[in-house]
Amino acid sequence: MRVVIAEDNALLREGLVLLLSTSGHEVAAVAATGPEILPALLEHRPDVAVLDVRMPPGFRDEGLRAALAARRELPGLPVLVLSQYVEETYAAELLGGGAGGVGYLLKDRIGRVDEFLDALERVAGGGTALDPEVVTELLTRRRDDPLDSLTPREREVLHLMAEGRDNASIAAALAVTDRAVSKHIGNVFLKLGLPPTDSGHRRVLAVLAYLDRG
Repeated sequence: MRVVIAEDNALLREGLVLLLSTSGHEVAAVAATGPEILPALLEHRPDVAVLDVRMPPGFRDEGLRAALAARRELPGLPVLVLSQYVEETYAAELLGGGAGGVGYLLKDRIGRVDEFLDALERVAGGGTALDPEVVTELLTRRRDDPLDSLTPREREVLHLMAEGRDNASIAAALAVTDRAVSKHIGNVFLKLGLPPTDSGHRRVLAVLAYLDRG
């Protein structure tokens, strides 16, 4: 898998290069500033881009803007965004396009190597990978809405769905049967006014699109 990395912190950038290289992936290019990102992505057309949200020179949203611009030029380009904190607006903007191959992780997740690599491969394959803390922000940012009608178990299932987990891994995490998970998912979509579906990341994006409305 060919990867382009954009990260201004030299130690973290080199750590990512080493981690990915020793895991059998090819780092096609690295970028240390915002203006370097888009040209690198357009030149190398990687299988997935790993981008910090805040990059020089402004340390605002250079990484995110580059990701959005690259996905306009290269539709479907998988992008895994890294951030120091949960930045709700950025997460919603990246995920709001209704396409797969997107992820948003907090940087401390990189230290959990297996989780990070699993998220990277999921995004590269067109799926979705969201940090649990980002999911919590998105699910709790609005009050007095249909989410309040969900049972605690349905909220657990929705939370795990939004992380990008499939039915089998949800069942394992909650120690219930696949059939029970399917039933909970059906109830969740019914209560949120969304059509039931088992079509992978699209169900996650449908939930996030719903949460982004209003």
